[in-house]
Amino acid sequence: MAAHGGFARMTIAAPDGERRIPVTLPLDLRRTLGIHLRGRGDPTMRFEVSGTCWRATRTPEGAVTLLVELVGASPDAGGAPNGGPHAGTCLRGRAWGPGSAWALDRLGAFAGLDDDPAALVPRHPAVVAAIRALPGLRIGRSGNVLEALVPAILEQKITGEEARRVYRGLIARHGEAAPGGIGLRLPPAPATLAALPYHAYHPLGLERRRAELIRAVAREARRLERLGAAAAGPAASTEDREAAYGALLAFPGIGPWTAAEVGVRAFGDADAVSVGDFHLPSVVAWALAGERRGTDERMLELLEPYRGQRGRVVRLLELAGSGPSRRGPRLASRDIAGI
Repeated sequence: MAAHGGFARMTIAAPDGERRIPVTLPLDLRRTLGIHLRGRGDPTMRFEVSGTCWRATRTPEGAVTLLVELVGASPDAGGAPNGGPHAGTCLRGRAWGPGSAWALDRLGAFAGLDDDPAALVPRHPAVVAAIRALPGLRIGRSGNVLEALVPAILEQKITGEEARRVYRGLIARHGEAAPGGIGLRLPPAPATLAALPYHAYHPLGLERRRAELIRAVAREARRLERLGAAAAGPAASTEDREAAYGALLAFPGIGPWTAAEVGVRAFGDADAVSVGDFHLPSVVAWALAGERRGTDERMLELLEPYRGQRGRVVRLLELAGSGPSRRGPRLASRDIAGI
């Protein structure tokens, strides 16, 4: 296989599998899949300028590197620009590694092709404007609970910059090279995370409470993934989704914020709202009521007319830049590695 876009200096091996799915509605890959990216330096995921997405992940069948792009309908057509919502007529996935078949089978779900944006009925001008500005935004799902959960735990009550630094360090030290020689890395396997003692986490900047929580959820990875699979997608029953969220919330240290961060990414839950977020209440309050400062209670009150689609509304408002201008100092970063 020839070199590809941002990997122009590499000779990439032929993929172990490929799949094409016709796309009939607007699809913005960058914004749809961008929710899984943990900062520009995320070693597990990369976007090219065109919007093409590379992702390294673990599946029940093994590791995989997945290339997701929008291309022309003809099998011989080359890639098309992916930056806008009308970028192509086919979603193409190419995969390397033993998890290729698993990942390609779920390609459409990952890109949100079974999502129904029309389920959202806008009731505020800001929501109407966001829908018009972001017609290709979909709510997809990764189907991977632990890979959504571990970064969410790292992000609890700290700055995003600090959390991304810890995440990169964890993968650099305890992850491994992803299949295909693309240059991405896999997150540490659940067994690795469970076996690491606390003193292995501390140099990365992680205190004991979150380190022990990561070890605990890693030990239960199979159960969480099984419950997550049942809870994923628009056809999931209320009971299955409640069981998955209940399993997450049963861990001391996992609250509504962390559970919702997992739900929107792993389950594709369009109603997941990250209660306890530092910025979201003010984003929602400003966009829906013109109020500069918001609380969780006020946010949920304003979102109530959108029940079932509250997470989609929040995502639209965030990406549309609907929040008030920031005032005052930002939360300071910290580093406990040397303590």
